[in-house]
Amino acid sequence: MSLVPTEAPTAFQQPLGYTFRDPDLLERALTHKSFSNENREVRSPNNERLEFLGDAVLGFVVGEMIYRSFPNLQEGALSKIKAHLVSANMLAAKARALGIGRYLRMGAGEARSGGAEKPSLLADAFEAVVAAIYLDGGLAATEALLRRIFGPEISGIDIGDLSFHDYKTTLQETAQSLGLPLPEYRVIEESGPDHEKAFVVELAWDGEAFSRGTGPSKREAQRKAAKEALKKLGRLPA
Repeated sequence: MSLVPTEAPTAFQQPLGYTFRDPDLLERALTHKSFSNENREVRSPNNERLEFLGDAVLGFVVGEMIYRSFPNLQEGALSKIKAHLVSANMLAAKARALGIGRYLRMGAGEARSGGAEKPSLLADAFEAVVAAIYLDGGLAATEALLRRIFGPEISGIDIGDLSFHDYKTTLQETAQSLGLPLPEYRVIEESGPDHEKAFVVELAWDGEAFSRGTGPSKREAQRKAAKEALKKLGRLPA
């Protein structure tokens, strides 16, 4: 009997846009080692081996996407983009967007400590799911998934700024040093189909608009709004 939540074959596979032919692969991808350690009577491999494979597949597919998207960039710039896209924080964010945490099987102790929201667990599970799709449907199915998930991020990259600096944190620190209230970020416009969203975020202080940013995700739009605010404050070159 599968111990993945009964809604997983439909609810979880829907945002993936992929239906597994071998549901055991999905079960394994969603099984954290803490579950196996606490339920030794249940023969259920955890997702560590899939995580290993998924890391390699993810690196290859995303690397090719970057290579083809930026034909004029050299190795160093391409490597920066790849490191940004496959970082643990980015993969955890993508896992949250897919709702992976709701379906993870983990031990009672891990669950009580908030395992379903831990970035490291989410990033690992994302890699495992990528590997499971690769084993179940091949490279074409995996590429389709990753193009849909990472395509907007890649198209929104500013090749003039490959530092991927955390402008939001810098702005918050700047505001505190200047005695200003913390900035607020508001989505004022959202357009495009699910696979090609565009967000416009307005940054405000005390309810007054100060700057705007546009990007393929709320996170990137906020980042650009924060960068623009720093320019207005004279903390970045205009």
